[in-house]
Amino acid sequence: MVENGRDMRLPARPVPNLAAALGALAVLAGCGGDLGSGGATSVAGSNVTAITVDGGPAGAINGVNSPYVSVTVCQPGSTSNCQVIDHVLLDTGSTGLRLLASVANKSLALPQQMDTAGQPLFECLQFADRSYAWGTVRLADVQIADGKALNLPVQLIGDAAAPTAPSECSLALTAKPLPAADTVAALDANGILGIGVFREDCGAGCTLPPAAGQIYQYYTCTTNACNGETLATSLQVQNPVYHFATNNNGVVIELPAIGPAGAFGARGSLVLGINTQSNNGLGTAKVLPVDALGFVTTVYNGQTLLHSYIDSASKGLYFDDAYPVCNPASVAGGLYCPGAAAPVSRSATIQGTDGSNKQVDFTIGDGLALLQAQPTYNAFGNFGGPLGDATAFDWGLPFFYGRSVFVAIEGQSTTGATGPYFAF
Repeated sequence: MVENGRDMRLPARPVPNLAAALGALAVLAGCGGDLGSGGATSVAGSNVTAITVDGGPAGAINGVNSPYVSVTVCQPGSTSNCQVIDHVLLDTGSTGLRLLASVANKSLALPQQMDTAGQPLFECLQFADRSYAWGTVRLADVQIADGKALNLPVQLIGDAAAPTAPSECSLALTAKPLPAADTVAALDANGILGIGVFREDCGAGCTLPPAAGQIYQYYTCTTNACNGETLATSLQVQNPVYHFATNNNGVVIELPAIGPAGAFGARGSLVLGINTQSNNGLGTAKVLPVDALGFVTTVYNGQTLLHSYIDSASKGLYFDDAYPVCNPASVAGGLYCPGAAAPVSRSATIQGTDGSNKQVDFTIGDGLALLQAQPTYNAFGNFGGPLGDATAFDWGLPFFYGRSVFVAIEGQSTTGATGPYFAF
């Protein structure tokens, strides 16, 4: 899920999701059970937590091809007032932990983050799939595997303590109302764990007034109105990994390969750190530095797509091509349907800002045929669809299947390279 931060790190663009009907099929599978041909990766270590692709939590309607992890959240300073929240969407396209208020226990009593004037903070985050998250900014102790971040600013989406979202937050630039991503059904998850390449979710962009055509991301509110304000980076919602005492320079995402027919689900590993322990070494992975906005370049079909991104929360590989598109009203709306020509074998080259590059081979299946053949499957390695952006290629979850993907945080040193970068 790519965030539409007003610093333009990841500008707005339509990132397609599969039709809601797709999730209705996936819900038959529920959670757990035999993974079938999806298999699992097995990485040992205290710095490892499991990734599961299983259709989502109860209430999700579109959890197919969504990677989930569990996160432990505690009241700051407490070791007993804690909650393990499962089915948190693992997202390399955003930064920060965001939890649904309807899922987080009220007994956690997480204190609200204040600005420098002592006013409580609220946040509006617009996503590139044309939805928005509005809620309070809270402080929590957050644990993932053996990593702990203390007093971490997180967002509590749909918090009853937040007033109605300001109109600029709930409207697109075209003044078309955006849907609120504040329920399990809307988010298809209990929260979002943004572990992208940045330290905080807005960065230097939020320390200045918004540029023309952009909105404030942080607000203070009275009983009458909410007013946008600039905010120091230290007070913004943070990347939890950056604040761990060790293994804090990035993560490794490992998922098994998925067969051409798909699989009921998949289990993989989120490994903390890069080149910090024996289980997270770069090895022969190619390092691809990203630009200041988080983009890589993709060369595909003779085109150079400068605004490409690697986003584990996108359900497919999204790029523009001449393949037939599935009927929007069908279960495969938003996907390519090449029909008898499927699977289509293609290749592209991902380039870093330093000219480094690596070829990626992939296949595009017929979305409708795949879903009709296996209506209870949740993991597909050959989903693809149109992006509607001639400058970009969205490397979604199918890119992650069958490989180790390294995500290095900006300014953090790893052996041989400093973030921000992706490597695989």
